[in-house]
Amino acid sequence: MAKITPETVAERLERGDDDLRLVDVRDETDFREWHIPGSENVDVYDELKDDPDAAAEELADLPEHGEVVTICAAGVLAADATDLLQEQGHDAKTLVDGMNGWARVHRTAPLDVDLEGELIQVARPGTGCLSHVLISEGEAAVFEPSQYTEEYEAILEAHDADLAGVFDTHAHADHVSGGQKLAEIHDVPYYLHPADDDGIGAAHVEEGDGLEVGAVTIDVIHTPGHSPGSVTYALEDEALLTGDTLFHDSVGRVELGVDAGLEETDVEDNAETLYESLERLRTVEGDPLVLPAHDPGSPQPPVVARLSEVEERNEAFGQDRETLVAALAGDIPDQPANFERIKLANVGTKEISDEEADELELGPNRCAAE
Repeated sequence: MAKITPETVAERLERGDDDLRLVDVRDETDFREWHIPGSENVDVYDELKDDPDAAAEELADLPEHGEVVTICAAGVLAADATDLLQEQGHDAKTLVDGMNGWARVHRTAPLDVDLEGELIQVARPGTGCLSHVLISEGEAAVFEPSQYTEEYEAILEAHDADLAGVFDTHAHADHVSGGQKLAEIHDVPYYLHPADDDGIGAAHVEEGDGLEVGAVTIDVIHTPGHSPGSVTYALEDEALLTGDTLFHDSVGRVELGVDAGLEETDVEDNAETLYESLERLRTVEGDPLVLPAHDPGSPQPPVVARLSEVEERNEAFGQDRETLVAALAGDIPDQPANFERIKLANVGTKEISDEEADELELGPNRCAAE
């Protein structure tokens, strides 16, 4: 059976390869919920299971153009679709591990910053997650790492840098953090605000702390609301790593910790708190890059915007207190898949296996207020 890896598909999409045709054979509901941008849905999932001849008839309508990549959840039924398409004369391949594999893809790009070092963005197109690696004078800091720590090990090796610390802006609700794992491998601190530590045993950071990595100072700004322990890491006046407090086009949700039973506050109080945090970010000096932990689309790095740009395009960031609180508390979007178990794992309340961690992350990102 002909196969193609998710990494290869990501590279070709990034290049704008017009010869690639992505055909998702899952049912329409699953496709609408989460799919690779640019893919088309041919809903033959049930037919592939129960009536291959009917599936062949549906697939016969595809025009013969370019290279077809079939997609399902794990690559099993898509392989059957590939066989049918090849019998019809198509150049067809199956996406290895399907959407499960797509969720594990990481893409990197350097960012244009005026620091005594380099700042590298790591994006996961399948999940919307963004993380960052700072390299300065042979030392490195990793911010918001995914559970796939080998991606960051490769960056450290390529830059011949020693890891000095791992930083999370908060205990995430939509992806399993690799922060503690990566820190333990290198015997370095894992930094987290104490309000988001319920047994992790992290090295705690709080408002006003400053940490040195190489020649770069990392300042801690406490910006709660999305989570009690949410912080923003300021890399001098060049970059703000805002976590899920401030996105380029939205702001963080305020009900996830309440719904998970981890916070004694209510949604309205959290919304008020988030407003105050956004006010703090509005008044930082200079015009730094805003680097959130997520992008609601399917990000290909670099995903960047200056603070002044965010102020212009982000309606929620400019709203008055009453309007923002009413919007955040009154119009709750769908919750991230498995967010309660993910959140409990990331604060240290619940242990999960590597296999369970993989499964928990599947699906779209939903940590931004809509």
